[in-house]
Amino acid sequence: MGVRKDTTTARVTVTLPGDVVRDIDQIEKNRSRFILEAVRHEIRHRRRQELLRSLQHPHPETAELAELGLAEWARQLPPDDGAPLVDLERGTPVRWAPDRGWTEDDA
Repeated sequence: MGVRKDTTTARVTVTLPGDVVRDIDQIEKNRSRFILEAVRHEIRHRRRQELLRSLQHPHPETAELAELGLAEWARQLPPDDGAPLVDLERGTPVRWAPDRGWTEDDA
């Protein structure tokens, strides 16, 4: 399954300091392309930061799931509700330890 890209575009007006525009123009002739690349880079960065924050401070329901264990959770799924999507033989078993975060499960 690939990533679906939106083929539509939207015009956005952005106000930047003159020196920043001059710096962009020295690096790239196509300002729109430069700004698009910068925005995509920032979006990826912020998503990574949010993921790290989430891993360091999991939602209470996630902590409950971690305590229950993925295998038990998967067994509780109705057969047609995603249980076949969970492959318990793959990946590295982990457990949430409140004092250490996610750690490999020795079980």
